[in-house]
Amino acid sequence: MSQQKLKILKSEVKNELVTNILPFWMTKMIDSCNGGFYGRIDGSGKVHEDADKGCVLNARILWTFSSAFRVLKNPHYLKAAERSKNYFLEHFFDKEFGGVYWLLDHKGNMKDGKKQIYAQAFAIYGLTEYYRITNDKICLENAIELFRLIEKHSYDVKLNGYFEAFSRQWDTIDDLRLSEKDANEKKTMNTHLHVLEAYTNLYRIWKDEYLKKQLTNLIHVFTDKIVNNLTFNLNMFFDEEWNDKTDLVSYGHNIESSWLIYEAAQVLGDEGVISQVKQLCLRIAEASKAGIMADGGMIYEKYFKTGHVDYDRHWWVQAETVIGFLNAYGLSGEEEYLNLSLSAWQFIADHLVDRQDGEWYWSVDKNLQPNLKEDKAGFWKCPYHDSRMCLEIIERQSRI
Repeated sequence: MSQQKLKILKSEVKNELVTNILPFWMTKMIDSCNGGFYGRIDGSGKVHEDADKGCVLNARILWTFSSAFRVLKNPHYLKAAERSKNYFLEHFFDKEFGGVYWLLDHKGNMKDGKKQIYAQAFAIYGLTEYYRITNDKICLENAIELFRLIEKHSYDVKLNGYFEAFSRQWDTIDDLRLSEKDANEKKTMNTHLHVLEAYTNLYRIWKDEYLKKQLTNLIHVFTDKIVNNLTFNLNMFFDEEWNDKTDLVSYGHNIESSWLIYEAAQVLGDEGVISQVKQLCLRIAEASKAGIMADGGMIYEKYFKTGHVDYDRHWWVQAETVIGFLNAYGLSGEEEYLNLSLSAWQFIADHLVDRQDGEWYWSVDKNLQPNLKEDKAGFWKCPYHDSRMCLEIIERQSRI
């Protein structure tokens, strides 16, 4: 019965990926005038041709089409990946100070040159995935150089972990935040999670001993410092000395980390580390169940001090919920996790997929009404979470 459910799930998400998600980005987001991809399509479906182009969005587009070609072998995906790679290498790399810019204007000129470590990590993630399908040595060389820059400037040799952000010249800055909603702290769970993700993909293709050491260390940063070993939620914000500054539970990051930590251990290939994180990742997944509603969707956040709960169901949180619980099912064999994964996918199919205009809505509110105020595609709204969900299921279905 479980294998039949997985077979149906694979068929449904593959159809969603190839008929709805990827065509949206290949037909509506191609910037034929200035190159690469547009910076924004708003919630009403309007293309903003003069929108700025963010590094994170473009790195995620590069990863998405590279991964889609690796798994599905459609030459149209390779063409889109190549377009993304060419634009990214030409415009986002800082040829004077190294690293990648945070933001370009719509014509491809540097607008904000700060070195946000989160963005450096996603650049590694996209470039390494492109290397996996092409063996493009320039992409690998650039990914390695970004790794070395992160280690040189961001790694805290005294207290461990990675600092958040620097100026274009790699000097310290006061405002370290990814966005206005984040706490202005020197170390965050979010950046560490995506450095972990990037280093994992780099280690797949470059078996460097120092990278292995730092990937191992990052896994232990999560087990020892970021995961709350009483609640098994993730602490979100820290000062330089790792004092916890967290005031919320981020359910999406909880469930996302539950499978990315395990994936990192698998790619590392250390059986002792794999054994150590297996039960921890299951406990994180178990704790994440507190965010699941009766309809199968996962709420966004809950704040400790005020008790406020954000019941909106964001697109990326639902996608990570599907993968996270599917991973927990694979680790444990417990049918409950499979059912949670299937319910989350059904919630997506019923409420988040835009069957008229393509892609997914940013979110739906507690009354399940689509949020049209936020972007359909933009600086943060990307094809990475939903596409990765589909691709992970396609790859995992035969292994579980």
